[in-house]
Amino acid sequence: MKRRNFIGMLGAGSSALAAAPFITIPATSAASPAAKKRIGHSEITADLVVAGAGMGGCACALGALRNGLSVIMTEETDWIGGQLTQQGVPFDEHRWIETHGATQLYRDFRTALRNYYRKNYPLTTDAAARENLNPGDGAVSRLCVEPRVGLAVLYEMLAPYISTGKLTILLNSKVSKAEVSGNKVQAFAVRNLQSGNEYWLKAPYFADATETGELLPLSGTEYYLGTESKAETGELHAPEKGSTENQQAFTLCFALDYCPGENHVIDKPEKYDFWKNYIPQLTPSWPGRLLDLTYSTPSTLDPKKLGFHPEGGATGSVLNLWNYRKIINRHNFTPGLYSGDITIINWPQNDYMLGNLVDVSEKEFKQHVEGARELNRSLVYWLQTEVERPDGGAGWAGIRLRKDMLGTEDGMAKYPYIREGRRIKAMFTILEEHVGVENRKLVKGEAASKKSESFYDSIGVGSYYLDLHPTTQGDNYIDLPSLPFEIPLGSLIPQRMENLLPAAKNIGSTHITNGCYRLHPVEWNIGEVVGMLVQFSGKNNVTPRQVWENRKYLNEFQDFIQKQGVEIKWPE
Repeated sequence: MKRRNFIGMLGAGSSALAAAPFITIPATSAASPAAKKRIGHSEITADLVVAGAGMGGCACALGALRNGLSVIMTEETDWIGGQLTQQGVPFDEHRWIETHGATQLYRDFRTALRNYYRKNYPLTTDAAARENLNPGDGAVSRLCVEPRVGLAVLYEMLAPYISTGKLTILLNSKVSKAEVSGNKVQAFAVRNLQSGNEYWLKAPYFADATETGELLPLSGTEYYLGTESKAETGELHAPEKGSTENQQAFTLCFALDYCPGENHVIDKPEKYDFWKNYIPQLTPSWPGRLLDLTYSTPSTLDPKKLGFHPEGGATGSVLNLWNYRKIINRHNFTPGLYSGDITIINWPQNDYMLGNLVDVSEKEFKQHVEGARELNRSLVYWLQTEVERPDGGAGWAGIRLRKDMLGTEDGMAKYPYIREGRRIKAMFTILEEHVGVENRKLVKGEAASKKSESFYDSIGVGSYYLDLHPTTQGDNYIDLPSLPFEIPLGSLIPQRMENLLPAAKNIGSTHITNGCYRLHPVEWNIGEVVGMLVQFSGKNNVTPRQVWENRKYLNEFQDFIQKQGVEIKWPE
């Protein structure tokens, strides 16, 4: 079966910084007359430009900075931290995360989050003594924290580099255009969304850690988007016909708490009747209305009942949604500190399926984000007034939208959680047969289905289900068992561009394998390694592609990253 273009060679500062609305831009460097004529605007230079300050972007910057490079990092919002902070998505991780299966720097970050609570919050004696403290005790993760705490700790990690001028962070800044010569990016322009000022950023290397892969179309870098067909990838669960517009639903997260005996019911949203009666048009079919406590079981697509009780108690034999992504469990803190728990809403009920955010106009992007806001308001109102209660009543008037948790006027996340964006056409693309149990068994036999593909060029590890949410063109969940996997360096090398690298979930994966390569620790691993790859390539006067192609350089690079705490193989 033909697989087009997919397979290559297989073989410690102040947390007060977190409240700052922006980081002051240092004086721009003097550019040559030719460069001024070419660029025509203020120019800032560094060894590496990182677009996007999410999990991958921050890790990329740290990986480069600790190895002596200077970095400029841009961020479209006023918060760094991506999924964990501005998007309000608690960690999604694997069961071994406390001891292995992620980089040492990522685990240090997790430890620092716990220590932040121990240092600054009045924990109970029991909670403070817990080695693996989980402030929220959310069911989704072993470490559920407030977005602002993630923000504060990231700034603590970056503070020495900001202080010494090695790191420049441009907040509220969006990449707007590029200058490219042949297979190399010369510079990117960023526009400050508040002032309108434009700056050109110049460096030997550029890393795309944006949530959608924004640098790829601007630079002409080849990429995939949406679903690939079975004929293209040979994947067991790929559709017969691919479509760039068939993308996973996105989610605009928000936070709630519960105040017993109080009334916090919001005004009825303008489009409440639409969302109350909305039934997703999916194949296989969704079991009923979206605003309901029944949804499609991701793994089987059978109808499944959920529970809801904002006091956090058990709801019979079914999952209490309130506890799923809970970021504050009031019982972990001294009595009276919190009147109730705080939880993040990133549920099946607020997946937005009516349009895409990638490769659409700015007007359409804003239209769909506003649609997601309206869905969220309707969900809040439904929970306050209509959701079924265990006692036979309806609604919980004491549910309150916690706007402070995400730092916005309306309480919604600063940026939508976009599960998949653009993915580079890489020298090597990760397929379902490399990580999926069922597909590996079909292609390589029973023995091979016990372990994921072993990549000679591995630069990291991860583990997560092949987890794809419903799509905008009507596909229901794809939720498949996968194996603890490796991250091949070839998936980070664009087929053509020489000095632009993916540093987030935009690596060479497919629509299907993106489902397990998009999570917090994997994105961090990818970004951290890219920051180190830029330093290694520059030091050895080779390109990243040459590092991948030359076994001597590859072996040296793998040794280099392992010495800095990057795991490249799972324990036997």
